[in-house]
Amino acid sequence: MDEMYVKLNGEMVYLWRAVDHEGEILESYITKTRDKDAALTFMKKALKRHGSPDKITTDGLRSYRAAMKDLGNADKQEVGRWANNRVENSHLQFRRRERAMQRFRRMKTLQKFASVHANVHNHFSLERHLVDRQTYKDRRSAALAEWQILAS
Repeated sequence: MDEMYVKLNGEMVYLWRAVDHEGEILESYITKTRDKDAALTFMKKALKRHGSPDKITTDGLRSYRAAMKDLGNADKQEVGRWANNRVENSHLQFRRRERAMQRFRRMKTLQKFASVHANVHNHFSLERHLVDRQTYKDRRSAALAEWQILAS
């Protein structure tokens, strides 16, 4: 789990994200604050939808510890210097699209974009560096065919 700031009409808001062990984005949530209540709301939402994991990797933000203590998951938290690199790197694609869209103007459109972008990115993220060319092309064709079925 991690949070990042996003500018919304010149005002800072926070995009909270949960990523699984493979780098797929599970949950996105927008708040105006970065405190215990925001972390608790986000964690409840993510845990309700995806169940309780064996471990939860976060950065050193104290809001995570306080929220996990309220939920009774304090023993599952892992904090390390490079432990949450997977979720930090998942922000890069979002930042690229954010720049291309020239920022956001409303909270509702930001929330909608964050959740849709996560689903589309998860669907088409085929980890090109791990497979050969033919396998990549086959998977890409299958993903595109499935996407066309969903979009129609």
